[in-house]
Amino acid sequence: MVDSAEEIEKHKKAYWAVGIALLVFTGITVAVASFNFLDFGEPGVSAMDVAVGLAIATFKSTLVALIFMHLNHEKGLIYKILLFTCYFAFGMVILMVYSLWNPIHAAF
Repeated sequence: MVDSAEEIEKHKKAYWAVGIALLVFTGITVAVASFNFLDFGEPGVSAMDVAVGLAIATFKSTLVALIFMHLNHEKGLIYKILLFTCYFAFGMVILMVYSLWNPIHAAF
């Protein structure tokens, strides 16, 4: 809990800094998606463009989770649950990608 006016001001500064960072990185995401000179890889949408976009989105979501959702002050159990969730989601993505290379699927 916040006990003094100085701590409130400190939190407000952190919120403003994160808000500005989110706006800046949203602009960077739009620039990467819109301008050809920022195109990574081959012209058009490529895997590298998607990877850069996802990296920026991951950074922005981490900022929101840590600062606005106050996860930077949580105990260790929440990080174990978060790690398990990320591990499970990654496993599901791997299974979906594997299903595209399944020989039974290719036969039909």
